[in-house]
Amino acid sequence: MSAIDRDAAIIVLKAFGKAFNSGDIDGILGQVTDDFEWRLHEGPDTPDGRVVKGQEAVRGALEARAKLIESLRFSETELMFGDNHIVGRFRATGAYKNGQIIDVRGTDIYSFRDGKISIKDSYWKRIT
Repeated sequence: MSAIDRDAAIIVLKAFGKAFNSGDIDGILGQVTDDFEWRLHEGPDTPDGRVVKGQEAVRGALEARAKLIESLRFSETELMFGDNHIVGRFRATGAYKNGQIIDVRGTDIYSFRDGKISIKDSYWKRIT
C-alpha cells in the first residue's frame, strides 16, 4: 500500500465534509470509491457496528438518516496523517426530528485508494 498524497487527500476530504454538512448525497458519493465501505459508529454488525458497502447502499443509508435527523453539522475538524490512513477528529451537532439534541465528539479513520475515500470507519462518543 502506498503512502497517501496529503494535498490531494485534503482536497477530497474538504469536498466530502462540505457535502456532508449540506446533505449533498451526490457530492458525498463523488469523493468515494464505487466499493466504498462505511463503518458506522453503531449497529448490529459485530465487531464493526453497522457496515454499509457500495455507493447505492451508502445512498440508502444517508437517505434513511435524513428521515431521522433534522440537522447535522460537523465542525472543529482536525486531521492527523499516517502513511496509509488519515484520522479525523470532529464535533457533530444537530438534532433528531423527535427533538433529541446531538452534540458529540467523534473520530473517523479514512483509507484512500485511487485518490478517493475507500473506507470511513466512524467512532462517536456515547453521551449518557
